[in-house]
Amino acid sequence: MPLKAVLCDMDGVIVDTEPLHRKAYFHLFNDLGIHVSEELYTTFTGASTNKVCDTLIERYGLENSREELALIKRKYFKDYFYNDPEFNLIPGVRSLIKNYYENNIKLVLASSASMTTINMVFEKFELEKYFMGKISGDELRESKPNPEIFLIAAEIANEPKENCMVIEDSTNGIIAAHSAGIFCTAYKSEHSVGQNYEKANLVISDFSEIEFEKMGTYFQSNLSEH
Repeated sequence: MPLKAVLCDMDGVIVDTEPLHRKAYFHLFNDLGIHVSEELYTTFTGASTNKVCDTLIERYGLENSREELALIKRKYFKDYFYNDPEFNLIPGVRSLIKNYYENNIKLVLASSASMTTINMVFEKFELEKYFMGKISGDELRESKPNPEIFLIAAEIANEPKENCMVIEDSTNGIIAAHSAGIFCTAYKSEHSVGQNYEKANLVISDFSEIEFEKMGTYFQSNLSEH
């Protein structure tokens, strides 16, 4: 079946926000006086801020509420978002988005980020016109690796799962796409350290590898194998 819709993660796929989240989270950890190991922090990649805050409260016996912690973390994140000179789109992603858009591929954003952050990114980098829909995992009952977000994204695209492809960079997101039964391309970058790509159908390190013209036959032949 032909590719008709692409369901995109945002963090680590469209924008390089992982380093900003990292700075914001570790600022928060310092404020709380807690030590979070690299091993534990890696498990936070691709999870919503609310889920991370719940984990911190449970693991460290914090008396703060989830809302309180999320507010502090988002305040730091916003500061880095507008002031960090290194913050930009992932190399090659604007060209890929335009390529899909010009070839009538439906684009739906499916991110664990809050809708506030999603809108900030879309406004800053002028992406709104390319996407037919946006979903924030913060607004759903379950967070990735639960498949809910991608099943809803496919519904928004109004395409059967077989005609969809997910682009993800985190273990949680890849597992979510796999559980949803949707073809998944994993984007491997310098920031997706310690992530597991085992359940991805395809692993790339350059977006030019999955331009519409190149994906056609590959998508169809590989889908039959998985």
